[in-house]
Amino acid sequence: MATVRCTTAQAIVRYLARQHSEWDGERRRLIPRMLGVFGHGNVAGLGAALDEHRDELPYVQGRNEQALVHIAAAYAKASRRRATLAVTSSIGPGATNMVTGAALATINRLPVLLLPGDVYATRRQGPVLQQLEHPGGGDLSVNDCFRPVARYFDRITRPEQLLTALPEAMRVLTSPVEAGAVVLALPQDVQSEAHDYPEGFFAERIWPIPRAEPPPDQVRLVAALLAQARRPLLIAGGGVVYSGAEDQLAAFAEEFGIPVAETFAGRGAVPAPAWWSVGGLGLEGNPAANAAAAAADLVLSVGTRLTDFATASQSLFQDPGVRFAAVSVTDRDARKQGASPIVADARLALLALTAAGREAGVRPQPTWRATVERAQDGWRALRAAALAGDGSRPISQGRLIGLLQESAREGDTIIAAAGGPPGDLLKVWDATGGRRCHLEFGYSCMGYELPATLGVRMAQPAGEVVALIGDGTFLMQPSELATAAQEGWRVTVVIAENHGFQCIDRLQRQRTGRRFGNEFRYRTGAADGPPGTLDGDYLALDLAQVARGLGATAVRANGDDEVRRALAAARAEPGPVVVVVETAPHADLPPSGAFWDVAPPETSGLATVGPLRRAYERDRRRQRWYG
Repeated sequence: MATVRCTTAQAIVRYLARQHSEWDGERRRLIPRMLGVFGHGNVAGLGAALDEHRDELPYVQGRNEQALVHIAAAYAKASRRRATLAVTSSIGPGATNMVTGAALATINRLPVLLLPGDVYATRRQGPVLQQLEHPGGGDLSVNDCFRPVARYFDRITRPEQLLTALPEAMRVLTSPVEAGAVVLALPQDVQSEAHDYPEGFFAERIWPIPRAEPPPDQVRLVAALLAQARRPLLIAGGGVVYSGAEDQLAAFAEEFGIPVAETFAGRGAVPAPAWWSVGGLGLEGNPAANAAAAAADLVLSVGTRLTDFATASQSLFQDPGVRFAAVSVTDRDARKQGASPIVADARLALLALTAAGREAGVRPQPTWRATVERAQDGWRALRAAALAGDGSRPISQGRLIGLLQESAREGDTIIAAAGGPPGDLLKVWDATGGRRCHLEFGYSCMGYELPATLGVRMAQPAGEVVALIGDGTFLMQPSELATAAQEGWRVTVVIAENHGFQCIDRLQRQRTGRRFGNEFRYRTGAADGPPGTLDGDYLALDLAQVARGLGATAVRANGDDEVRRALAAARAEPGPVVVVVETAPHADLPPSGAFWDVAPPETSGLATVGPLRRAYERDRRRQRWYG
């Protein structure tokens, strides 16, 4: 048998360069690039291999390992999980920096390949720099932190282990059921060790991404439930988007007159305006969608795992006899709420359910449609007022979103992940007409948004890519602006400068009646006296100057006209643009009317807490067990 002698690192690079995915006949590179930061744990191994094979697997130099995993996750999401990126780090802090990104990817079911350096497999050197000397296990390293947040973890202590580890990694990355973070920990000495690999190991390989067929008996049962329902509601999740089932969803909803609400990951599942599109659902949804959910007697969820926000902490569905059905490729998710499951691909399931619904006699319910449309009319008026603003300065975040909506064109993508922006976009953004909305809220990870613009840009060369973030998020993770400048990637970051973590400040006031430690204020009191409190003036920060220092074009824009001009000018810039907009700190969009189980203290010396605790205990009675 012919063999190829190469190092472990060279084998990884050569293997990854020859892997492809195939989805509905469309073939593409599964891992077209590797991102990374070099250190002693990977520079002589993977670094040398990437240098030698730079034409086969291009390398992108990053600044922060967590951010690089976010780039890869956003790339996978924008690619509908048909491709992803690899990320390499050195050992120690470089590796553990990636743990947060791994958790985000796994929780959101997004495939990423992580290749952290690890301590020596041999023990001639030990203890080495950054080595964890654990008293309970001589083979433990900090990379074992990845185990609970990875879909697949392996430590490559011999070069020949790649022969089984790499194919298994590719299988997980291309599995709609198991997608998440794949971690191959690479001891730094093993990366440079050579082995005679079979020549066939480096042949081109195609990994088909399967579509699970819906079981006919499950489809018939759900069709029968739909035929009995008088107030059905469909909840569209990310699975609809990943499956490419938007058109099938629209046809199903239109034929049977079923309102459709969207989760964070499912935002944009409805491709065009329609009476049955009720918008975002749950804690950060809109009141019309939540009213439909409260009245529904059958809830059909498609491609969603129904997390706490979507169900309003299990309080949203209030019909006494409400029943559930669910479509998911994951059996566990399809059975939540005691649902009648269809364990299948969303697109195939909706096609089968449409045919079965006709046979079962499913018909639109005119009374239900009228109820839904009345609620929608009321919400549209509230939404229009919130997006239009009241002419005050600084403008509200709602008005800023209104200006971003005016600017958005077909093919553009807006990104948000933590704090107020993702909830506000779920509530009011119009994602029809190809104006994509990329929301990460499975992990609610501050610092995802700006790196995510780079991942989306790599996946989508056309259209604008815009991140809407708060000043708190920008301060956490601005460094990849330098990467965008280095690569010449055209992205726009819009910073709503509202002087703090205002989303949590709002929650704090709702649960304690007080404000503490969330706004960006100077500490009061003399420098040599008591510590004082964080109740002084707002910090005087120049975020535009920070952005310029990292290689971006940056402007401050206050008021409608300045924001419009800045957004228009950003389209013509060749690299990253940052637009800093001062926004009113405590001007919120209309509430959703949903409950969230965040408990005020049961006992407290603060006078404001007691009434809020009693209100919480009253509201908590809305929670139900659905089985």
